Amino acid sequence: MTDSSRPAVEAVGLHRRYGPADGAGFDAVRGLDLTVHRGELFALLGTNGAGKTSTMELLEGLAAPTAGGIRVLGHDPYRERAAVRPRIGIMLQESGFPGELTVAEAVRCWVGLTSRARPADEALDLVGLLDRRTVRVKQLSGGERRRLDLAVALLGRPELLFLDEPSTGLDPEARAAVWQLVRELRAQGTTVLLTTHYLEEAEELADRLLIMHRGRAVVSGTVAEVIAGRPSRISFELPERSGPYGDLTLPPLPAAEVTATGRRVTVRTTRLQETLTDLLGWAARHQVALGALDARSASLEEAFLAIAAEAAGAAPLPIGDPR
Repeated sequence: MTDSSRPAVEAVGLHRRYGPADGAGFDAVRGLDLTVHRGELFALLGTNGAGKTSTMELLEGLAAPTAGGIRVLGHDPYRERAAVRPRIGIMLQESGFPGELTVAEAVRCWVGLTSRARPADEALDLVGLLDRRTVRVKQLSGGERRRLDLAVALLGRPELLFLDEPSTGLDPEARAAVWQLVRELRAQGTTVLLTTHYLEEAEELADRLLIMHRGRAVVSGTVAEVIAGRPSRISFELPERSGPYGDLTLPPLPAAEVTATGRRVTVRTTRLQETLTDLLGWAARHQVALGALDARSASLEEAFLAIAAEAAGAAPLPIGDPR
């Protein structure tokens, strides 16, 4: 298999242990298998402490695994770092730019350390910071600093781009702009490996994803595959009458779970269209106005919360639970 025909990232039986081999140590990554295909955007998700950052550092070549094997663009990213580093871009969770440098100066410092670097102004223009090039780094907002991090990660026109929490600190407009830039990079053939706490971000961008818990892979696949089988939700308010449903009896709703709090009714179902049709037909026959009617398929956030709870051995949080 040639270098160009192999996956961008392959990890098999990956382990990372901190501390001694006895009980005083801690296994942050425990037997993880991971494949990222060329040209796709892959999201690595998990609760705090799941092992995402430890995994990313191994894949980036910043540390050697305790056990298991990694190939990044056909090479061992730690032992063959010189072959891998010019071909990847890394956006870390936090940068360390000196505050007294201007934005342009900070980027030019990295230009001198980057193979095949694009011009500094071109990189700043990509992330919408060209008009801030003369501003000192310490005067940037948190969101602007994240965009500066991204500009530096893009300097070398990377084949593989690691994005660690890229939207932290961004307002909705800036986040949308970063999403669009990431889509354009992927369309041009860049492979992207993303970690994020914004599940909407993963749902919007990812071709495939993997959810980790306590160092292990719990589930992986496309967003649709991960969500599949999770219940959809219908919620509404009944008109004010006596009794839990007044003098009305809700129709039989196959494959559905109905709960009521006062006049507020929530229906969870694996057959959204069928259940909604039955419910609306019943409401029309009885001339019942369903107030604040809302029907939606399961989201990645709902699936994530349920999967994380199941992996931890706890009861899943109900859909819509604010905790």
